[in-house]
Amino acid sequence: MYLWLKLLHVFFIISWFAGLFYLPRIFVNLAMSPPDSDEYRRLLTMAQKLYRFMTPWGIGALICGLAIPFVNGWENQGWVHAKTLVGVLLVFYHLYCSALLRAFTANRNRHSHKWYRFFNEIPVLMMIAALYLVIFKPF
Repeated sequence: MYLWLKLLHVFFIISWFAGLFYLPRIFVNLAMSPPDSDEYRRLLTMAQKLYRFMTPWGIGALICGLAIPFVNGWENQGWVHAKTLVGVLLVFYHLYCSALLRAFTANRNRHSHKWYRFFNEIPVLMMIAALYLVIFKPF
């Protein structure tokens, strides 16, 4: 059972992270486009479709990721709690992306393209933290 959950978890994580990496890049381009342009409408449609596409992958990643420690008896290990925290932070990031997308939809974006370039790096840092915790199991 563990190997199946691990396989599914890795698959869902790869799929979810593809969206977490690309959606803020679309936001960079949206922030640089005039809201009344065809480019803005095209990018907005892409962002909305990507968000709908990536959400189920995130749910699958969370379900499998939360099940794995219980299947293996790891639920009391500190690194598992830390990795779960990373997952929770990624869920908040995902939900904040939804709020940003709604702001773009309503032409109420308040951030510059430079801000989105920094915002785009958050999932990279979270991935590094999660990988460190899983590979080294430091506590």
